[in-house]
Amino acid sequence: VQLVESGGGLVTPGGSLRLSCAASGSIFNIGTMAWYRQAPGNERECVASINRGGRIKYADSVKDRFTISRHNAENWVALEMNNLKAEDTALYFCRAEVKTDWGADPQTFWGQGTEVTVSS
Repeated sequence: VQLVESGGGLVTPGGSLRLSCAASGSIFNIGTMAWYRQAPGNERECVASINRGGRIKYADSVKDRFTISRHNAENWVALEMNNLKAEDTALYFCRAEVKTDWGADPQTFWGQGTEVTVSS
């Protein structure tokens, strides 16, 4: 199973970016999908998560600015980021809990990360 993120880049404060993460490989179904971020010197933190039924959680720091969405049949998750701030600068990772077979336990997979830089 591979997770491939895209959509990072450089944006000025107040700007927007959309991150995408596509899962491929031996996938039976995917449970919770989430976006994490890690800034230099900081621990990795969960920004937003969405389960297969569509239940969503956000970190307080991004509520009302970020929107997570997913497509169960196409195995992708996206993160729409608006009103970006300098403190949103980080490496953003996609995480997914994947069942590779109907009887298998879910396994956790991570993408390689995509860089988001918010700077004037």
